[in-house]
Amino acid sequence: MERTSPINTLDTRTQGWINGFIGVVIFSGSLPATRLAVMEFDPAFLTMIRAAIAAALGVLLLWLFKEKRPARNQWGPLVVVALGVVIGFPLLTALALQYVTSAHSIVFIGLLPLATAVFGVLRGGERPRPVFWMFSILGSVCVMGYAFAQGLSAAPAGDLLMLLAVLACGLGYAEGATLSRSLGGWQVICWALVVSVPVVVPLSLVLAPTHFSGISLPAWLSLGYVSLFSMLIGFVFWYRGLAQGGIAAVGQLQLLQPFFGLALAAGLLHEQVSLGMVLVTVAVIGCVAGAKKFAH
Repeated sequence: MERTSPINTLDTRTQGWINGFIGVVIFSGSLPATRLAVMEFDPAFLTMIRAAIAAALGVLLLWLFKEKRPARNQWGPLVVVALGVVIGFPLLTALALQYVTSAHSIVFIGLLPLATAVFGVLRGGERPRPVFWMFSILGSVCVMGYAFAQGLSAAPAGDLLMLLAVLACGLGYAEGATLSRSLGGWQVICWALVVSVPVVVPLSLVLAPTHFSGISLPAWLSLGYVSLFSMLIGFVFWYRGLAQGGIAAVGQLQLLQPFFGLALAAGLLHEQVSLGMVLVTVAVIGCVAGAKKFAH
């Protein structure tokens, strides 16, 4: 039997971290773009139309590359992926952003690495070292400590929705990454979008506003971003990265997402980014190095 050399293994893991990093950078623009879009689009309509647009592109890709249909035992996991990242996370975050700013909601994304790691163990069969969990939990505690310090009573509905969104997303990430090992990274998100078509297309038509004349260009551009990049292109890199470098390990890169997201929120939406937000972000970024070192 041919043995895999340590160099090849290292190269694969490095590629996984690179792909994962690209995915995180793309996802970092999701919440600020969603925040802009929900100012003029209904959250439920936004969720459905972004998935419908991405699904159309996904079907086109599957047709162009003549991809085979998934096996019978792969449809169940694809439904979980669709419920988690195609419908669940976008809808819950869009609803949450009616109550909280994108800067505040982005902080909750710091919980995604822990959620992804837990589901990676439950669904992907991974077994990170104990010290890994210490760094992962520490990063999440920093994030939640900041959220509580801001006073959850100010917007309990928004914070609860963000927590539910994180759980849905973590499950969808882990399930999709596990499935991508056999189905392929970009194929997973494309087929998950196909699975969602019977739900998102009819609801897009039902929930569509009576007229679009008052929608501004920034709102349209935001819709385009969350449809093309957040719903499709980002997942191509993200699922490939998780499959190559490990769900729990590469998933810790999500701790960087608040940093990029806060910068975008400040630059594009002119939202105030406090010193506390910056300090928490720096703290959780520091946890990435520790988690990465002890993930395997």
